[in-house]
Amino acid sequence: MVKKTDASLKLADMAVHGMQEKKAKNIVKIDLRKLGSAVTDFFVICHGDSDRQIEAIADSVEHEIQKATGEKPFSREGYKSSDWVLLDYVNVVVHVFLREKREFYGIEDLWNDGIITEFNEEGVGTIL
Repeated sequence: MVKKTDASLKLADMAVHGMQEKKAKNIVKIDLRKLGSAVTDFFVICHGDSDRQIEAIADSVEHEIQKATGEKPFSREGYKSSDWVLLDYVNVVVHVFLREKREFYGIEDLWNDGIITEFNEEGVGTIL
């Protein structure tokens, strides 16, 4: 039997892969499972350079997850403005930003008590 947390970790990793497929910038996975106040198990965050890239990244994440699991996001927000697209898979929340919006909202700073993994351009993750 797969535990919920194992499933959410796999889902978060699929989101990272979807981002990497579209050359997302500064991909970060934040593990929030040990925090009592967290609203989800993982945040997966990245940014792109244009509204078209933001949409392509979000579409790629959706495609990778649906292809592997058949699962669609519970909620999708931000496609109209394409400066911050949020895909809510309940246990994993994906944030795809334009750089300026990402810097403004600073989600990584708000949740820096989680376990943060940064991915380099080769796709290798480093836990901070």
